[in-house]
Amino acid sequence: MFSRSSGLLFRTFDERGEGLRGYHYRLLAALEQWGPASQADLGRDTGIDRSDVTAVLGELEERGLVERQVDPDHKRRKIVTITAAGRKELKRLDRIVDDVQESVLAPLTNAQQRQFLSLLRKLLEAPDEE
Repeated sequence: MFSRSSGLLFRTFDERGEGLRGYHYRLLAALEQWGPASQADLGRDTGIDRSDVTAVLGELEERGLVERQVDPDHKRRKIVTITAAGRKELKRLDRIVDDVQESVLAPLTNAQQRQFLSLLRKLLEAPDEE
């Protein structure tokens, strides 16, 4: 199921993402959810390698979707903020993700979909065992 949904998400972003991919979406969504963050924190929080985060943020910045500013307390660190254009683009990308989710869950009834998503949330919210 994971490979099917991942493949569908990749193809749908390829067709409708206008050059943006899932990793662009993850960074925009993280900024929208948690607010301004350092590039290093974004990498850790999204599971994207730090060097890749820098490159992807550069792409988002070129499109005016994020802004990067030097942290006044730590001159070597940059703080990233989502822009109004970034929020608008995130809403468009949310629709892509929603369409893929709808497609993946289509074989299930509405009740089964709710139950499945509830169980997934429960698994995701479970504490990590060390």
